[in-house]
Amino acid sequence: MVRMPELRLAQDAEADALLARSPLAALVGMLLDQQVPMERAFAGPLTIARRLGRPDLDAHEIAAYDPEAFAALLSEKPAVHRYPGSMAKRVQQLCRYLVEHHEGDAELVWKDVPDGRTLLRRLNTLPGFGKQKAQIFLALLGKQLGVAPQGWREAAGPYGEEGSHRSVADITGPDSLVKVREYKRSAKAAAAG
Repeated sequence: MVRMPELRLAQDAEADALLARSPLAALVGMLLDQQVPMERAFAGPLTIARRLGRPDLDAHEIAAYDPEAFAALLSEKPAVHRYPGSMAKRVQQLCRYLVEHHEGDAELVWKDVPDGRTLLRRLNTLPGFGKQKAQIFLALLGKQLGVAPQGWREAAGPYGEEGSHRSVADITGPDSLVKVREYKRSAKAAAAG
């Protein structure tokens, strides 16, 4: 029996269990991780699944969902994201891409990749994933989800560094969440000058 990784990204046992067992939920959580607290973003997939009346997310179902109805689903109080309408559109774009290019199976994005560079290229092609988001997700795959093709740390850039506490890839509990927040705060202050 394959042992599921124990994630602490949402800081909620049920939401984290969904992220650990569902590659699509993990991708959607990463997609939602902007302009909201990290744990809220990664709790989003569970909220979406519950509102769909499902135990898990299905790329085919989300891709085919009426866009207005899906936006309304994400907008219900409490909203899944600060910008529920635009994020609903992005989630559907991601799911449509997965259906068209990966049979609707998010795990096929990284399954059997020969190396970290190839995986980074694949993640970069996902709608809503720029270089930084792709590198952070690659680091999450390598550090916590057991997807570690040769060269993954180099491809993940600074996010692949051990013990860096730069991103969600380094969150393993409340203490590391605080360290990641402190890093982001200091990086933002340094960038502001």
